[in-house]
Amino acid sequence: MINKILNFTDLHFREEDKQKVLENVKSNISFRGSNLWVLACAIVIASIGLNVNSTAVIIGAMLISPLMGPIIGAGFGLGMYDSELVKKSLKNLLIATIVSLVVSTTYFYLSPFKETQSELLARTSPNIYDLLIAFFGGLVGVIAITRVEKGNPIPGVAIATALMPPLCTAGYGLAIGNYKFFLGALFLYTINCVFICISTFLIVKYLNYPAVKQVNARRQKQIKYGMTALTLVMMIPSIFFAYNLFDEKKYNQKVNEFIENEFTDKGYTILYKKINLKTNPKKIDLAFLRKKFNTEEITSLNKSLINYNIENTKLNISQDTTDIKKYILDQINSGKTNLDAKDITITQLKNEIASNKYNNKRLLDEIKIIFPEVDNISISNHSFNKNTDSSYVLPVLIYESKTNLSELSKQKLKLWLQKRLSKDKIEIYKQESN
Repeated sequence: MINKILNFTDLHFREEDKQKVLENVKSNISFRGSNLWVLACAIVIASIGLNVNSTAVIIGAMLISPLMGPIIGAGFGLGMYDSELVKKSLKNLLIATIVSLVVSTTYFYLSPFKETQSELLARTSPNIYDLLIAFFGGLVGVIAITRVEKGNPIPGVAIATALMPPLCTAGYGLAIGNYKFFLGALFLYTINCVFICISTFLIVKYLNYPAVKQVNARRQKQIKYGMTALTLVMMIPSIFFAYNLFDEKKYNQKVNEFIENEFTDKGYTILYKKINLKTNPKKIDLAFLRKKFNTEEITSLNKSLINYNIENTKLNISQDTTDIKKYILDQINSGKTNLDAKDITITQLKNEIASNKYNNKRLLDEIKIIFPEVDNISISNHSFNKNTDSSYVLPVLIYESKTNLSELSKQKLKLWLQKRLSKDKIEIYKQESN
């Protein structure tokens, strides 16, 4: 059974002749003539895609990019202890990198559109997942080129490992003078190159490609130790980035839950929201369309952050109409706001839905603390006819309980709900059993 499994997963099955594979690898290393022109054109296409935030254009540029050639060549050179192949591959990779940076920087410098799009931002903060994508993408790529039938993996590897977009983003960082973007994107590009190279090295060793003759044991050990050290140097910062990304997402989820329960569910329309993680303490800045909070309410809301496990954070609620007007004007001037009749109608409908929405589960959990005999509740707004010409809307709570609440308990529950939901009047009824 074990032999059958090993035969089933054997990479030597339908393997291409090693000499032919090496000739193919070496022919794709050099960046001269047509290869250099293809690279420059691919860089321009990728830069345009990043500039206009078009994923399809970026994918197209990745498919025609010839950057994988020297990286695969370096992996083969290391696996076969061929120092000449390694030198030639790294030299051509350096040439390709410099050409790509020059072309992308020139494009973004001349482009009138310099707004940082989401596709650009996605290439400025590498993490552990980028490392894994590069490694396993590299494995697929080198396995594919050592097969008799190359199949479909090669284009997919070019898209997955994404060598082109980080280089263009680095050029964008240089063009606008943002060196944080430049270094972050360049680090992502370096991660991709190194781990594609490492995965190639491992497959070359597994497939027993012959080592270059007249290589001493000391030289082989130096290469092995160098590969190990390089892997660790790349992994440690990537894990740090991945942890920061996970921590930030977890924090944002808690903040969104807090805002939904304390504001959105109560029908308060939030005009803007800003979360600043770089200050100490962290800050949540909010502004509301109509609702005004007094000092006691703001203090109480800051204390309630602990209930959501949001620590070392200060909630600021801006209620200065001058600041709110300035924010709206800034949004309009930056082109981020497009107010028309449709937007106003949508906002009004959202406000109406929010004002008629209640968190029954959360309210039940709170009510059971005060009135443990209550088994279940349902609360919603109901319209009552005042006379033939007008009507009014009231929240109505229907509760389920084995025993009726006393009049005193009903009054306490009614007063508590009026305060909890900021309503002037509430009706309470018991659900009659069938």
